[in-house]
Amino acid sequence: MTLTTEYFDSDDLHPIDLVENIAVDHEWKFDRIHDDQIAMAVEGQWRTYAITLAWSAFDETLRLICTFEMEPPAHRMPALYETLNTINDRCWAGSFTWWEEQKMMVYRYGLVLAGEQVAGSEQVDTMINAAVASCEQYYPAIQLVTWADRTPADAVQVAIGGAYGRA
Repeated sequence: MTLTTEYFDSDDLHPIDLVENIAVDHEWKFDRIHDDQIAMAVEGQWRTYAITLAWSAFDETLRLICTFEMEPPAHRMPALYETLNTINDRCWAGSFTWWEEQKMMVYRYGLVLAGEQVAGSEQVDTMINAAVASCEQYYPAIQLVTWADRTPADAVQVAIGGAYGRA
């Protein structure tokens, strides 16, 4: 039985219940914060990402926030912001932003389910995996700009070139 078949059997499907079942299926550590929110840890190649999904019935949106901690030096912030703008121009879904107060890099995406639409398990699983894949792809570029004094254009070119692995 596919994930879709398994989860579509219920008319009372809540998006966060669906996310919880996906987390269980992938054996991700998670915490059901409350009925409309779940937090989980997803291991990537570069680091473990903290992912939170929240359902807003008001605007019928499933919001995903994928974060990782970092502490860029103040003098590199203009280059970091330029890098994020360049990266966001290349992201088809979702976008990156920097949360200064929390010292976190953030990837955000909102899945609008207006008109009482129902998210499918493949759709939500793809949303989570796309967030991790985007973080994994651009993590080296962010690190190169922040710590290796590379230019934003040069650093993003490395990410686009598919340079994966560890030195």
